[in-house]
Amino acid sequence: MNYETILYEVDNGILTITLNRPERLNAFNNEMRDEVIAALDAADADDDVKAIIFTGSGRAFCAGADLGGGGDTFNYKPKSDEIPRDGGGLLTLRIFECLKPVISACNGPAVGIGATMQCAMDIRLASDNAKYGFVFSKRGIVPEAASSWFLPRVVGISTALEWTFSGRIFNAEEALERGFVRTVYAPDELLPAARALAAEFCNETSAVSVAMARQMMWKMLGADHPMEAHQIDSRGVYFTGKSADAQEGVKSFLEKRPARYPGKVSSDMPEFFPWWDERDFN
Repeated sequence: MNYETILYEVDNGILTITLNRPERLNAFNNEMRDEVIAALDAADADDDVKAIIFTGSGRAFCAGADLGGGGDTFNYKPKSDEIPRDGGGLLTLRIFECLKPVISACNGPAVGIGATMQCAMDIRLASDNAKYGFVFSKRGIVPEAASSWFLPRVVGISTALEWTFSGRIFNAEEALERGFVRTVYAPDELLPAARALAAEFCNETSAVSVAMARQMMWKMLGADHPMEAHQIDSRGVYFTGKSADAQEGVKSFLEKRPARYPGKVSSDMPEFFPWWDERDFN
């Protein structure tokens, strides 16, 4: 697929998705939404992709929604009586369902959807040039991109409310102190650090195991009781325990050699996956 608003680059099993509208500070529009979702679809279907990094082109990560429409930017005009789905939410829900680890390498300002899309990513790294803003109260709208679910789980309810009540812009150090980002780097160290972290997820690990762990952890955030996790754990251990990956994992350990896992996310996920399809969210 030819992309107009992003760059899609795979190197040594690591896909880097670069938001690429630098002349607009990578402002988010419908085309970017659709292209990122398509890129995630392609990544999930490509067994050569083991991990994904998001970053921005130029001096920004993403300046939020493209406000080129002026006062009517958020005034959606649906063609039917049905309330249209929030575009940012379509993206974060797609990230939520991703089968590959997702790392944010936030290189600069990240405002609105630029910040909320990162809430759905697994690990967030930042340049010391990064700034964040959940600015919805200053635009007369509400938090979007399912951030009312994601953000409190990442930083806790009090910080989530403080940031969304005030709508203020804050720096990478505050994001680090509040637990939104893992580590802050000098600008030229950010992407190398993200790639080094991604490589840890790619080397000598079972892609099927990683994909299952990602989905189990995220899905269990909404569980009512640890028994739900126990039930999924039990099914997971039973089905993966008899797989070729499990045999290779044990044999490589005993033989003191690097593992070579044959399992593919595209074709070898356990037969009960995706277990959450039993629930109806429509």
